[in-house]
This record gives sequence, structure tokens and C-alpha cells, in this order.
Amino acid sequence: MTSSLSLPSLLLGGFTLITSSFTSVHAKSDSADKLMFDDFSYKTLTDAQKNGWVPRTQVGHPGIKNATWWSEGISFHPDQSDANNTVMRLTSKTDGSPENTRHTQICHQRKYLEGTYAARLYFNDQPDFGPDGDGIVETFYTISPLEAPMDKNYSEMDFEYLANGGWGEKENVLFSTSWETFQLEPWTKVNAFDTYVNSLQGWNTVVLQVFDNEIKYFINGHLFSQHGSDVYPEVAMSVNFNLWFIPEQIVASTEMRQYHQEVDWVYFNADKNLSHKEVLKEVANLRESNIKQQDTVPHWQPKLDSYCGL
Repeated sequence: MTSSLSLPSLLLGGFTLITSSFTSVHAKSDSADKLMFDDFSYKTLTDAQKNGWVPRTQVGHPGIKNATWWSEGISFHPDQSDANNTVMRLTSKTDGSPENTRHTQICHQRKYLEGTYAARLYFNDQPDFGPDGDGIVETFYTISPLEAPMDKNYSEMDFEYLANGGWGEKENVLFSTSWETFQLEPWTKVNAFDTYVNSLQGWNTVVLQVFDNEIKYFINGHLFSQHGSDVYPEVAMSVNFNLWFIPEQIVASTEMRQYHQEVDWVYFNADKNLSHKEVLKEVANLRESNIKQQDTVPHWQPKLDSYCGL
């Protein structure tokens, strides 16, 4: 995630349109139903990697500059509300210094574009330990590599939960952001975004519908954001989760503090425009059939490299 939003004074005011022509890549498949589902019933990160998940280790944007992207922060645990269920946990920590900051990110292969995306996420408003108040970003998003500044073929769609506020918001807030492109230096953005101001402490289901030049963001069945063709994705993206700190919003303390978010399952269907209730039904059917993981989404031709760097 570009998290260009981490510069709040430049972010307020909707989006800017850049007119350009795009080069699209097309996946080839005879499959009638292109589906990816994972309920994260793993014991180790190595197990997850066998099904296409990639932990980020590349240093860089977003977050605290020169911080470590920490594969050890990805783990699997019994669901606290259901001992028969396993969830993936992302754990990040900081004492405010780059050398002692650990951000966490995990990505699935770069082969997703139009379709219904969904995930069940556990967001935390407070740290596991240490002082509260840091700008913390808990996420589910899709992204392509930025090949050059203001890359016209860039694509990204974000759910970002700021448990302690930020980017112009003082309270708990969920951002939806759809990106046309950006560059870091000098900071320039082309995006559309909306906010849902509410505490989301606990389990939440997010759904993203991407069809016919329209992007719709739902939180727990509520449509709170809708973006159009100006920021519609045109190239294949990876599916990602990450947890990181906003550098402009770090509390004045050298005491270590730690946050975590959890993921129960992730779902993608390239063929069906599904509502919140329909997604829950699809996931329930998969689980009743004892399907822990399924992936019939074809690789694009030529196959794109796995990507976990933004």
C-alpha cells in the first residue's frame, strides 16, 4: 500500500484526475468460476507460503523510514472466540526508533483485477502492551508495483483502519482509497477516498466490489464508499494485509509498544458480483465442505512475478 495518505496535510480534498491511455493485461482461462479462498488454517508461515503467500522483507515505504519488515510478525493461532478455528495474526511493534520498529506485511500473488474481494478482520484499538496513541494502520488491500513516478498503469484499492485516528481524522476511522497513481518525491497523488468514522474494535467483514468501472467498499454490509472510472484499476494486483506505523504520529516515548490485527479468511471471486450476505454464504459453504484453501484464479500470461514491496 502506498499509504500516500500518511501525509495528511496533502490528502484532504478528494481526488485529481489525470487523463491518459492505459495498457491492460488479460488473463486467459476457460474456468467458469475463478475463485481464491483461504481460511488460514496453517501452523507455520512456511505452510502458508506453499499456497502462494509471500511475507514482505523489503525495506521501504510506507511507515517509519528504514524500519524492518518483519516476517516473524506473521503467525497462526486459535481464534479466541472459537478454539476450533485458526486465524492469521500480524504483529508490529515500535519504540519510536527505526532500528527497533517492526512492520508486518503478507501478500498473495499478483493476478487479481475485477471481481468481489472480501475478508474477515479483527481490528484492535489499543496496543497489546506499552503506551497508546501511535498512528497505527491495520489493512486489507490490493496493489500493483509502481514502475515509475506517476506510473499510468498503477492500480491500488485500500481498506485502512486507523485505530488512533490520523490523516486529518481525530477519531477511530476506516479509510477507503482507490488510486490512479502517485509519486513520493515531490509528493503527488491521484486518488479518491472516503472515511467511515467509528470504532471497529473486534471482528469485521469488508467487501470490495470491482465491476464495470465502479468500485464499491462495504464494512459489515454497509456501503460507505463508491469510486468511478477515474481511479478504476487496469492492471493485475496482489492481495495484501499489513500493519504499520504512521511516522508523523508517533508518541513521545521510548517504551516498546505492540499492536496486532488478525485475519480469519480471505475470499475473491472474479466472476460474481456478490453482496455481503452472499459472500458469507459462499464462505460458509466452502467451510462446510471442509475446504481450507482453494485457488482457481489463473496466472496472467505471461505470468507476473509475486510482489510484496508496497
